[in-house]
Amino acid sequence: MGTENRNEKSKKLDLLNVNDIIELMNDEAADALKAVEAEKEQIEALITAILEKDVARVIYAGAGTSGRLGVLDASECPPTFNTRPDEFIGMIAGRDKALKHAIEGAEDSVSLGASDVNDLEVGPDDCVIGIAASGRTPYVKGVLEEAKRSGAVTGSISNNKDSGISKIADYPVEVESGPEIITGSTRLKAGTTQKLVLNMISTIINIKRGKVYGNYMVDLSPTNQKLEQRAINMIMDITEVDGTEAVDAFNKADKHVKTAVLMLVLNIEADEAKLLLADQPNIRKILSTNKG
Repeated sequence: MGTENRNEKSKKLDLLNVNDIIELMNDEAADALKAVEAEKEQIEALITAILEKDVARVIYAGAGTSGRLGVLDASECPPTFNTRPDEFIGMIAGRDKALKHAIEGAEDSVSLGASDVNDLEVGPDDCVIGIAASGRTPYVKGVLEEAKRSGAVTGSISNNKDSGISKIADYPVEVESGPEIITGSTRLKAGTTQKLVLNMISTIINIKRGKVYGNYMVDLSPTNQKLEQRAINMIMDITEVDGTEAVDAFNKADKHVKTAVLMLVLNIEADEAKLLLADQPNIRKILSTNKG
């Protein structure tokens, strides 16, 4: 496997000075970007399938670094896009304890992967994406095999060609990141590519589901002062009103950016704006239909 091979550029890694190691790591990160670019058609196929099937849940599953990256991406969707807590889910072999501590043997268990899928009651309305740098992690294989039996859409992210999980998944993504500067340490370049692909999956899905207007995250959850100010700034920029009007609309809209924008642009009350959003969550489509 490419991820297990020795990197010729780093054979004397321990003898390099700090600056040289930084340069080498930056060069390797640039190669990681190219590897993701080479796999963009497969990434597009997976995302398109999720959108066309309008799946209810996207479930990431992995062990170690791969599992933690899936949990990270899923956990950032509610504050960024105001998604439901179960809309994006991260599963890791060994469960929550494995986020901080290695759980011996968890990643080697096919049955544990199948059990975790069954505990989530995975079905045809779901998409399950297995993540494994090697592409052969037994836990991830168990997850994908059980997900397929349950009728779910399946995808995979691995860092080697012709990997085991690719053979199971409906929509495999194989990013050939190559040897790491520390042999086999796939928390490095392979992990970088996995995070990039996961970011693409969750971000593009939420953009296409109306969670973004222009490049504004108009469905953010304003849970602190910084995010409240960001929300008010968005309202001001989108509607071209002053700060006083933006704050007033924001408060009347129960601090919901989309509602406030519709109130100001369409000159309607909050209740009417909420009704429009209940039928159509994409404010661009609402504005194109109702403005003027």
